[in-house]
Amino acid sequence: MTETLRFRRLPITSHAAAFMVRALSITTVLPLTLIVLAAAPTIVRAQEAVCHHALSLVGTPKMPADFKHFDWVNADAPKGGTIRQFVDGTFDTLNPFSDKGVKAAGLGLVVDSLMASSPDEPSVAYGLIAECVTYPDDFSSATFKLRPEARFHDGKPITPDDVIFSLDQLNKINPFYGYYYKNVTKAEKVGDHKVKFTFDSTGNRELPLIVGELSVIPKHYWEGKSANGAVRDLDATTVEPPLGNGAYKVKTVETSRKIVYERVGDYWAKDLPVMRGQYNFDTLDFTYYRDRTPAFEDFKTGRLDIWVENQAGAWATQYDFDALKKGLVKKEAIPVQRVAPMQAFAFNLRRKQFQDPRVRQAFNLLFNFEEANKKLFYDLYVRVGSYFENSELQSKGLPEGLELEILNTVKDQIPAEVFTTEWKNPVNKEQGDFRKQQQAAMKLFNAAGWKLGPDRQLKNDAGEQMVVEFLIDSDTFQRIILPYVKELEVFGIKASVRVVDSAQYKQREDKRDFDVIVDNFAQSISPGNEQRQFWGSDAADKDGSRNTMGIKNPAIDKLIDRIVFAKDRAELVAATKALDRVLLWNHYLVPHWHYPYERLAFWDVFGLPAKLPSQTSAPMQVWWYDAEKAKVTNAGRGQ
Repeated sequence: MTETLRFRRLPITSHAAAFMVRALSITTVLPLTLIVLAAAPTIVRAQEAVCHHALSLVGTPKMPADFKHFDWVNADAPKGGTIRQFVDGTFDTLNPFSDKGVKAAGLGLVVDSLMASSPDEPSVAYGLIAECVTYPDDFSSATFKLRPEARFHDGKPITPDDVIFSLDQLNKINPFYGYYYKNVTKAEKVGDHKVKFTFDSTGNRELPLIVGELSVIPKHYWEGKSANGAVRDLDATTVEPPLGNGAYKVKTVETSRKIVYERVGDYWAKDLPVMRGQYNFDTLDFTYYRDRTPAFEDFKTGRLDIWVENQAGAWATQYDFDALKKGLVKKEAIPVQRVAPMQAFAFNLRRKQFQDPRVRQAFNLLFNFEEANKKLFYDLYVRVGSYFENSELQSKGLPEGLELEILNTVKDQIPAEVFTTEWKNPVNKEQGDFRKQQQAAMKLFNAAGWKLGPDRQLKNDAGEQMVVEFLIDSDTFQRIILPYVKELEVFGIKASVRVVDSAQYKQREDKRDFDVIVDNFAQSISPGNEQRQFWGSDAADKDGSRNTMGIKNPAIDKLIDRIVFAKDRAELVAATKALDRVLLWNHYLVPHWHYPYERLAFWDVFGLPAKLPSQTSAPMQVWWYDAEKAKVTNAGRGQ
C-alpha cells in the first residue's frame, strides 16, 4: 500500500475501477444510475422501442449515434511499441472473475462487456458487444442487440448463449456479482442476436446500465477442458491464460513475477467508433516487485517506462535524477475530475471493541492529520470529509428540503446530530488544538465504558484492554500508522501494525480476520445498486463482499433503496446526501485524504492526445508509442 491507496482488486465490471489497480493499467470507469435516453437512436421502427446506441445517467451522451470516434483520442494513433510498468506485490491467478486468489494486473483488457463506459463522461456507456439496447418506460427489462461481427479470440462468434452463460455463472461463483445483479431474474434469447434481461421490479433506472457492464465470457471455453485434460472451473484459481474477446490477450506469464499482454491484431472491435484510437501498444509489460525502492531504481535506469507516484514525499524529493534533468523523463501532475474516494482506516465492526460509535469517534479525534500532512506529505493533501467528496452529492451544512424529508423517514434510527450539527473532521491548526481533541477522546472512551486505570491501560468493565491491530500488505504505510499508534498507546491502547503479503492480506480481509485495514470506497456521480455491496446489511456477513466493515443498519438499507429507486436526479442527489450524512455520523471509519491529480513520470517515448479524458490519464487506453521520440530518448539513455 501507499499513502494514497491503490484501488482494490475487484471483480471485473466496468464500474469496479479494477483495472486501475496498482498501475493505471486501463481507465477507471464508474457505476451508473438514472438513465437519460440518448439523443440519437440507432434504430427506430414503427411500434417498436428505440434501440439506444448510448445511455447516460446525468444528461445526453456527448457522442451521437453516427459518431466516428471520441474526442479524447487520436483516431490515427500509430500501433506498436511496448509500455513497461511496475506492480506492487504478487499474483497467483489469471481468473478475473472468481473471488479466490490474487488476480494479475490488466486482466480486464482481455474481456469486453456489452457496453463500454466513457472515461471522459461519468456515468455514460456506449454500445460495444451490444450495438444498442431497448427497454420499456417502467424499466422492467432491457434487451440488447448483439453485433453479429463480435468474436472471441479463437474466432467463434459471441452469441446470446454466451451472454446468458456469463450472467448465470458469474452470479454463482462470486458474491460481488450475485449482489450486483440480484435484481435480474432472467436472461433469455429473443432473437439470433438479441438477449432480454427481465428485472424483479420496476422503476430501477440503473438496471439497463449495470447489465450493460456485464463481461461476456465464452461458454464453450469454460465448459471445455484445459490442455492437461482437466475440466475448467470458473470458480477456481488458474494460471492458464483465459480465452477472451478484448483488445489484448495474455502473451507470457511468470507467476507472481511478471505478466505480458499482446495486442490482438485482428481484434473484432478495433475499427468501431467506440474503440478507434485506443489500445495502441503492441505489448503491455507488468513487472511485480515486493518493494518500491528497487522498482523505482529500475524506472530511473530505463527498465520501466512509466511510474505512477502515490507518495507526496517522493514526488517532492526523489525526482532529481539525471534522466529527468536532461528531459528524457517527463514529470506531470494531471488533473482529474472524478469524485474523490473515501480512503480511510476502516474498523471491523464485528470486533467487540469497535461496536460503540463513541469509541470509533474517539479514534478519529486521535488521528492528527494536519501533523501527518505537514511532516510526511508536504501539505499536498486534503482531508476527506465525505463519502462523495468533490461532487454535488456531498452533504454540507444542515439537511433541508427533500434531503430533510428523506431523513425524517428514518429519524428514529439515526443519530440525532444528523439534524442538528454539520459533520466535520477534527482540525488541528493551532497549538493546543490536538490536546483538546485528546481530552474529547478520553471523554468518549469513558462514556463508552473504557477507563484508564492505574496501570495506564484503557480497559472496559470486564478488565479487558483496548486492543487494535492495523493490517496492511506493504510496509510503505507504516510511516503513517506508527505515529498514530504512539498516540493511541498514550491512551493505554495496545496498538500494533501487522504487515503481511498480498495473498495473506486478501485472505484475511475476505474472511474478516482484522481489526482495522486501510480501505478505499471509490464512488461515481451516479451511485446506485453498488451501494448495497458497500453498506447493505445483506452483504455484511458475506465473505469477500465490499462491506468490509460489517455495517448492519436498517436506516442505511432504506436510504440505499431510496437511491436505487430514485425517480429523477434531484431525488438521487438528496438521497445520496442523506446517506452520506448518516454514514458519517455513525463514525464507521477514520477518513484519510485525497489529491485531485494523477502524478505520473514517464520516459519521453509516448504520444498523448491533445485532450485527455476528464476522469483519468488513461495511459494504457489512449497513449501510444512515438517512434521518433523514442529514437532520441533511447539514444540519451544508451539504448
